[in-house]
Amino acid sequence: MSTPVPGTPSLLRAINDRAALEALLDRGPLTRPQISDLTGISKPTASQLLARLEDAGLVVRDGIREGLPGRTAELYRINGSAAHVAGADVTPARIRVSVADLAGTVVGEHTLPTPARTGVDVVARMAAALDGAAAAAGLDRGALGLAVIGIQGAVDPATGRLGYASHIPGWHIPDLVATLSDGLGVRVAIENDVNLAALAERAGGQAAGAGDFVLLWVADGVGMAVVLNGALHRGATGGAGEIGYMPAIGAPLMRDVRRTHTGGVHSLVGGLAVLKLMREHGFRGRDAVTALGRAAADVGAARAAGARTATDAGARAERALTELASRLGVTLATVVGVLDPALVVLNGEVLRAGGEPLRARVEQHLHSLTIPRPEVRLSSVQGNPVLAGALQQALRETRDEVFSSTVP
Repeated sequence: MSTPVPGTPSLLRAINDRAALEALLDRGPLTRPQISDLTGISKPTASQLLARLEDAGLVVRDGIREGLPGRTAELYRINGSAAHVAGADVTPARIRVSVADLAGTVVGEHTLPTPARTGVDVVARMAAALDGAAAAAGLDRGALGLAVIGIQGAVDPATGRLGYASHIPGWHIPDLVATLSDGLGVRVAIENDVNLAALAERAGGQAAGAGDFVLLWVADGVGMAVVLNGALHRGATGGAGEIGYMPAIGAPLMRDVRRTHTGGVHSLVGGLAVLKLMREHGFRGRDAVTALGRAAADVGAARAAGARTATDAGARAERALTELASRLGVTLATVVGVLDPALVVLNGEVLRAGGEPLRARVEQHLHSLTIPRPEVRLSSVQGNPVLAGALQQALRETRDEVFSSTVP
């Protein structure tokens, strides 16, 4: 495709086409007069534009809109089947894949269990996972234009190898992205899972429109995404935000850290550390999420009951959450002192289990330690935020390509 020359009719058509397609994405099915009003182009130009986009297969007619003054108007919408993308969330236990069409509608999903074993063929595993999701969408794998894979690690741009992911076997191969792309026959991008959760938060969650924020993720391990001036900050080796390995006050100083989920911050607020803390305060559970959830519920019940009828469980829960919030506040204070973000978003199974009682205490402790006082919010992204972010990234790149192809 030739590049439109600035100031030429081709450039103007490309700008108008893109504006109309974005309006259809944001507003849903629209009539020709509505597209004219939203984009500022004349109705005859809108008619020509829609005919061009229809010929290109990017829009389709979607019935008529009745009950309005004037003539009955035809509706147009984005043709979702014009392109399909995949998002994947990879953990040691499974690969979960969603397929979405160009309009952003999820049309197929599949989860592939991945029991740990030696000699893992990562290309074969990803092929099986993508094939399952594509088949659920009534597609072949080759119909996927791009697959964005979220994983608990980071690809070093200088070496092409995955780091910070010794717990996920099979993925530590040379030139990982190219190997997967060639083996799958699908263009592949790999992104850190917490970074993808931050993209989902910025697209439609608590960080919508935020230019500078961090997202703290606590599940089994601890991670952070950093967004500066509206863009992800990945660092020189892709490891920006791997704060779990950062030395922390109250934790033994560890040198030459190699094992996953070890190190200063991990040892204080990672999943195992939270479970241990909850058990020390009498809250049982097979994991940190269960135990912390019970403590948060007891704090809420105690507050509802009032001070005179407060129970022992409520008092123990208060102490447990206060201790955990103090550890998290100290961790975040170091980050705030360096980055000065406008917002901190809390996500991950452990932090979601703590809910509002934990969020409020984290914010209180953080603000007591720093001069900047960023707001602390709980994530509002529903479902799997890693998958949501992967699909967001895949759709953004694919739409940029497809929407730029309307003018020869």
